[in-house]
Amino acid sequence: MTITARAAARLRAGHVWVYKSDISKVEQAGPGALVSVRDERGRGLGTALYSNSSQIAVRIISRDSVSADELRELIAGRVAAAIDYRKQVVRNSDAFRVVFSEADFLPGLIVDKYNDVLALQILTQSMDARELRDTVVAELVREFQPAGIIERVDARIRELEQLPPREGGQLQGAKSSTVFSMNGVRFRYEGLGGQKTGAFLDQRENYAAAERYAHGRALDVFTYQGGFALHLARVCDEVVGVDASREALEVAEQNAKLNGRDMDWLEANAFDLLKDYSEAGEQYDTIALDPPAFAKLKRAAEGAVRGYKELNLRALKMLKPGGILVTCSCSHHVSEADFLEMVGAAAADAKRSIRILEKRVQAQDHPVLLNVPETLYLKCLICRVS
Repeated sequence: MTITARAAARLRAGHVWVYKSDISKVEQAGPGALVSVRDERGRGLGTALYSNSSQIAVRIISRDSVSADELRELIAGRVAAAIDYRKQVVRNSDAFRVVFSEADFLPGLIVDKYNDVLALQILTQSMDARELRDTVVAELVREFQPAGIIERVDARIRELEQLPPREGGQLQGAKSSTVFSMNGVRFRYEGLGGQKTGAFLDQRENYAAAERYAHGRALDVFTYQGGFALHLARVCDEVVGVDASREALEVAEQNAKLNGRDMDWLEANAFDLLKDYSEAGEQYDTIALDPPAFAKLKRAAEGAVRGYKELNLRALKMLKPGGILVTCSCSHHVSEADFLEMVGAAAADAKRSIRILEKRVQAQDHPVLLNVPETLYLKCLICRVS
């Protein structure tokens, strides 16, 4: 497979993607094929997994030459290396991301661990091949001996990858639900329900950081299943968790009972609630904002920033002097610089001063590759407001 000079320069700079528009020549490569990549002068750039339907058509799997016979061994070794990395960086939790796609040199593969249950998600044509699926599952069983492995399916991604429809379900073992802990807080996990692959493990370290500064009366907006709220409850006098999903709040209440907490949960639209509360003069000592991704596409970034600003402006007006704001964005297309500028503009409009106590990203089990900026997506600021 031959790629343009622009794409070749991108790979030499450390990135691992080639877009369909940057492919000059494809020689009989079928869906999910293993392909050799070279520049327009014929110089080799590595071996890649190919998709004939995705805009990201080429994902580098190795800078060296790899044969089809060697691929399974390579994949098994990468899964084992990903697990070894987590042994170094994960603390105080039996739940973490085991494999994070390109960031673990396993493009198109996501694996999360929730105590004794593993959740797997396949995102590309190549990783959906039976021999690679079997290799991954065998390595996970060898390393963890889980009570169950379930597959989570994103129907939209499978459609975009032109993969046949597939139902999520049990891949190995009989168990699909369990109880896991993060930072000493217990949570329920239902492997065949809920969002994404389950709880938001990428916030695990940020939950603990927020707890270090939180105090008094607290509000957790977009609480989902109570991640920030249950951590804040260990140090705050009163905590209310807010979410638009009744189903999520029902799980949050179950999680509160697991931890012996009697907490308040409020089903509401966050924008409407914060507007009403700020206009009514409600005051809090701690507010956490953890909204979903407002910008899943680059063209949505400008509108996303406006949404983030409105949320932060309302929250800042509701914080008492000396209050703590924990504000997050998981939109990759909203850069850290844009996010900081937005919070600063909201503070100016609210006539408040902010000191940044901590500037954080996703947990270390969601590693960031320096030359692949797409692997860095979560921004979290912990601020003291005066």
